[in-house]
Amino acid sequence: MATRTGILQVEVVTRTERLWHGRATSVVVPAIEGDLGVLTGRAPLLAVLRPGSVAIETELEGRKIIKVSGGFASVDSDFVTIVVEEGNFAQ
Repeated sequence: MATRTGILQVEVVTRTERLWHGRATSVVVPAIEGDLGVLTGRAPLLAVLRPGSVAIETELEGRKIIKVSGGFASVDSDFVTIVVEEGNFAQ
C-alpha cells in the first residue's frame, strides 16, 4: 500500500549506470500509449516507454528533464524505477 507521504522515490538507470535518483513530487514518462503522469498513491504499473523526455519534479532541485531512447517504467508503493536504453539530461 502507498505511504501517502506526498514524495516518490525515483531512480533512472541504464544497463551500465544510474542517471539520477532521489525524491520527487511527480514524474511524467513517455509511455507507448501517451505521456503518463505518476503521483504518490498510484496503483502499481509497468509501462513500455517510447523515445521522448522523462520529466521529474524533484523535491529540492526543481525540474529535471532526461531525454530517453526507450525502455520501461515500474511504479510500486511510491517507488518509481525507470530503465532506459540510453538517456541524457536535456540542456
